[in-house]
Amino acid sequence: MLELKTTAREARNWAFLAISALVTVPGLYLRIAGICLAPQIEAVVFGMAILGAAFLVAWACEVAQLEISQSLALALVALVAVLPEYAVDAYLAWTAGSDPGYIPYVTANMTGANRLLVGIGWSMVALLFCAKKGRSVEVEKAQTTELSFLVLATLYSFVIPLKGTLSLVDSFFLVSLFILYMWSSSRGEVSPPEITGPALNISRLGKTARRSVTAVLFIFAAVVILGSAEPFAEGLIGMGRAWGIEEFILVQWLAPLASEAPEIAIALIFVLGNNGNAALGTLVSSKVNQWTLLVGTLPIIYSISMGGVGAMPLDGRQIEEILLTSAQSLFAISLLARMRLSRSNAIALFLLFITQLVFPNTWVRYGYSALYLALSLYLLLKDKGIRSKNLYAMMRQVFAGFKLQGKDKTG
Repeated sequence: MLELKTTAREARNWAFLAISALVTVPGLYLRIAGICLAPQIEAVVFGMAILGAAFLVAWACEVAQLEISQSLALALVALVAVLPEYAVDAYLAWTAGSDPGYIPYVTANMTGANRLLVGIGWSMVALLFCAKKGRSVEVEKAQTTELSFLVLATLYSFVIPLKGTLSLVDSFFLVSLFILYMWSSSRGEVSPPEITGPALNISRLGKTARRSVTAVLFIFAAVVILGSAEPFAEGLIGMGRAWGIEEFILVQWLAPLASEAPEIAIALIFVLGNNGNAALGTLVSSKVNQWTLLVGTLPIIYSISMGGVGAMPLDGRQIEEILLTSAQSLFAISLLARMRLSRSNAIALFLLFITQLVFPNTWVRYGYSALYLALSLYLLLKDKGIRSKNLYAMMRQVFAGFKLQGKDKTG
């Protein structure tokens, strides 16, 4: 009986893999054949292609983590899983270099992805885990690295709306922070990874077959994602113009839905396997990647497209969106600083995210930013400042690690 269940599970996993590959075919065919359709149809077809490819590359990355440390594994899974987000935003940043009208779309996609990941992803993981296990999701000691770097990235992010530009100075700081984060993660202890779904089937293949399948999935998915980014983004913009919907809104929320779905799905699979720590760790690492590498590379791509050094100017709407995203991030960090994410915390994250979508105007964005900041200050000061002390201890731990490594090299 157990063998029949295992066989059925394996068959279902292979079916998921096949379906994910098949949904990429229409977009791949249209791209190769050079066929253009109505914007609405292109947005759907290429959005599905990105979604399918994102699942493929996420499963491939899960298999590839078999021989590296847990912290680095989670970082790499998150990094590759957000490849679709990078591809879409990179196209928008590149186009903005020659057409300034695309600059708002760059920040729209970036802020939407960041807020969706926290407001939906983090809250769903905690709520589902609480429903299954009846307790909060705990933050393990190995995951404090992610949280420490998220603190640094979030604090710096408030500088961007204050100066009103996204420049190469931001690129230098944020990309450097990402490199330090990956280096710090690589120093973690090696432990067996949690692999589920189609990735589990692939991991059970022989070493040669497993590596070959993983490489093919990486290459195929990357081709699909990079080929679909342009028509998908243009399809969303064209859809907004055709239907009379603000293009900024479509790029901000529909594009991230396709690109963020695999990350959230992987996290939910971890939760269903009763591993809430890995689920939350994956999404926190994704947030670090987006807040550092994604944001940091945009001015670089923009400058290359311009053919010189340039900073993306931010209008009032973009400043509001980035400020709101930074404030939400600080609030989420303040919740996690207690080293757990409870049901009530998750409900607060979700409600504050979903209600701000109902009233998309300037005063609402500033109002929610102020509310996030006030709640963050309250949380950091209550409980005798335990949250603040935890964050301070994390930061000291990270910098102490850098100093120790430096002494080892010179000693």
